[in-house]
Amino acid sequence: MERAELAGWLRLSLTPGVGDGAARRLLAAFGLPDAIFAQPEATLCEVVSTAQAAALKQPPSGLQAQVDQTWQWLHPADDPTGGAITRRVVTLGDAGYPGSLLEMVDPPLMLYVLGAAAFDLTQLGRSLAVVGSRNPTPQGASHARAFARALGEAGLPVVSGLALGIDGAAHLGALDAAGDAPVLATVAVVGTGLDRVYPARHRDLAHRITLQGLIVSELPLGTPPLTQNFPKRNRLIAGLARGTLVVEAALASGSLITARLTSEQGKEVFAIPGSIHSPQSRGCHALIRQGAKLVESVNDILEELPPLAPAARTVASDTPSSAPEHPLLDALGYDPVSLDALSARTGWSAAQLQAKMLELELDGHVSRLPGGLFQRAAVG
Repeated sequence: MERAELAGWLRLSLTPGVGDGAARRLLAAFGLPDAIFAQPEATLCEVVSTAQAAALKQPPSGLQAQVDQTWQWLHPADDPTGGAITRRVVTLGDAGYPGSLLEMVDPPLMLYVLGAAAFDLTQLGRSLAVVGSRNPTPQGASHARAFARALGEAGLPVVSGLALGIDGAAHLGALDAAGDAPVLATVAVVGTGLDRVYPARHRDLAHRITLQGLIVSELPLGTPPLTQNFPKRNRLIAGLARGTLVVEAALASGSLITARLTSEQGKEVFAIPGSIHSPQSRGCHALIRQGAKLVESVNDILEELPPLAPAARTVASDTPSSAPEHPLLDALGYDPVSLDALSARTGWSAAQLQAKMLELELDGHVSRLPGGLFQRAAVG
């Protein structure tokens, strides 16, 4: 993209009062941004409001600084990766614009893309979104990583939002599946400009994703993590992927927004059930009541996507039922349990239980929760 073309798209996207909807009408009527700005104000008024037409005739404040910043981001003076990682701006008129987003009612005008040079957004036709709580249970985080890994092994890239909790676990699972293979493992759709990482503790994870995936945003460089931007981010997650798997979610959750948007786009929604006592399971249970497919293994997902995964191999179940047999695991069940409750179920003393639970915890079969509770962990 030439600098003048970039400046035109930035001017259109940053003009005050001209949202994406009005911009798309202008593009449909007049073509590329330069042609829009060449129109007389009266002609523009045939497509947009008088106020919007007037705003379009004046470059927005700070435009030149934004053009300079974006151009420098696209062409860094020092590239330690030797071109293995690229920075791109993909516009609505670009051949590399993902077709799945064009099917949305509100596709973004511009996408900022950072990641492996070998990959592009048109490769996401087989992908699945994996989303969930920022504060998952240990079981939920384990499920997210295991399912994402299994999806990756079946050839499906994983799309998520780089948030704490389930999102981060899903990205890690997809990277686990990829190993060192040159495949598009995962895509992180973020709610900030791509010149910053949010949350900051995911900086290392974001770097790993740029090596075997992509990070995507529709927001201009310099955009901080504002609350109102994350629902917009969620619609892109839903738009890019073939369907959405919700691992854990409370009833008031951004993940349920992603699931709703997925359903509105005519795509599949999947949900993993959990304990009836866990607030983090209530969102998934609500989705299942509303028609989302209950998922116990990755094969439950693959069988719903036959046109996109005809050759996907059968993947071993990721459910906790594959854990090795142990009498304490049977007594533990799958809900959080206190030592007193376990003692009542088994007849073992607290000292015996402490020793055995520590052994199971070290083997990765049990997770220790706040409040002195224990829960069976997912295997795999």
